[in-house]
Amino acid sequence: MESVDKSTAKELKQFIERIERLEEDKAAIANDIREVFAEAKTRGFDAKVMRQVLKIRRMNNDERTELEHLLDTYLHALEMAEHPVSMAEDAA
Repeated sequence: MESVDKSTAKELKQFIERIERLEEDKAAIANDIREVFAEAKTRGFDAKVMRQVLKIRRMNNDERTELEHLLDTYLHALEMAEHPVSMAEDAA
């Protein structure tokens, strides 16, 4: 095994301790988020839908437009959309 000088070992230990503190912070934040979802649920909101809205809000306009187009295309292909699009409309 290769030995590490004291200054390198000290630097490594500092990085590890910083990561450990950040992991603790991350766990605390995750708990806070769970509590907000639980509170929203008690007020009648659907956490599953809220998570989907959050996912969509993280997208830029182009990503959102592409997702909406693909979803619409798939729903029409499966005849799940209210107004099926004809092949002529798809080509336009």
